[in-house]
Amino acid sequence: MIQFSKYQGLGNDFVLLEGRAGQLPLNITEPDPNWVRQICDRRFGIGGDGLILALPPQQGEELRMRIFNADGSEAEMCGNGIRCLARFLADSDGDQPGRTWRTETMAGVIVPELCEDGQIRVDMGQPFLNSDQIPTTLPKGRSGLPQGDIDLQGCTLQLAAVGMGNPHVVVPVQDLKSIPFDAWGSALEVAPLFPAKTNVHFLEVIDEQTLEIRVWERGAGPTLACGTGACATLVAATLLGLSGSEATVKLPGGPLEISWPDPEGSVFMTGPAVAVFDGVLNPELLPQPRPEQQTSAATVEQTTPSSADASTPSTQAKNSLDCANDCQDTCQQPDHCLRDEAQALVQEFLSSTSLDAMINLAGDSLEERTLSRFQRDERP
Repeated sequence: MIQFSKYQGLGNDFVLLEGRAGQLPLNITEPDPNWVRQICDRRFGIGGDGLILALPPQQGEELRMRIFNADGSEAEMCGNGIRCLARFLADSDGDQPGRTWRTETMAGVIVPELCEDGQIRVDMGQPFLNSDQIPTTLPKGRSGLPQGDIDLQGCTLQLAAVGMGNPHVVVPVQDLKSIPFDAWGSALEVAPLFPAKTNVHFLEVIDEQTLEIRVWERGAGPTLACGTGACATLVAATLLGLSGSEATVKLPGGPLEISWPDPEGSVFMTGPAVAVFDGVLNPELLPQPRPEQQTSAATVEQTTPSSADASTPSTQAKNSLDCANDCQDTCQQPDHCLRDEAQALVQEFLSSTSLDAMINLAGDSLEERTLSRFQRDERP
């Protein structure tokens, strides 16, 4: 059984799987895009804007994050996603305010921090302002970031591109409510100007300290919030002279506080992340090993026999019996049927164990983690 947790940050919601101890199987840590799409489907799966895996580090940091979009593609980073991951880690481990996690991502090492008020502040690293880093074919303009125009449906749009480990394009507009959001967003996401596709943010400047955006997320479409997008928007607005270096970025799901105090340094994001529920994946929702994974596993089995198997051929034959294939017509071991024994054990477990107990076997229950969070935050 595999436990999952559902978290959301400003309505941007994610399915999280705990794998820091290396306990997740290969068919989950290297997931099939079709399985990710099924898990994120709001009618036939759990539902979410993405899937987040908490994994062992590969570069000596505390942990590694992998995040997959609802369409099955892998994202380099996600600001709302890493806030949700940090909140999940704090809830799971009972961490106190001030705790930080050095987290490996495809965009580099990102460091979220648990704040006193329960929000998550994230050092998002330095923005990428060179065309090849984003990537985009837009040339770098006088403002210090890639800029250009594009004609869409008879309108000329001004574009400014920023990388936050993933690609973003910011499009200033006069009135967010009057634009053909879906048509422009979907067209810009796949525009040839962006070889790896792009996240799209339409920006209305309220004042120098208040920006409002609507988000078309690469691989997900319209979303209520985008943390990296809010950061990219502030960077673009600052360089274009539309805002100061610190602003509230209003999104459909709520506001984020974004600051870029040093033009040569990191962008910082502060915002909420909230637990929604925990659950256990039904067997029908568990992924099947992909052919290359089955081949890899078979190779390992063939090349690493145990000493006991090597010394006793009869034992080796018994242990290597594959009921699904070897016993299709008749049981090859009727006096000691492995399938019957396994089915009996499973039935005994299911009949004697409550769902809550099953969840507790997979990990801490939501009730326990919520109680721990309330005690930590000193709530009544």
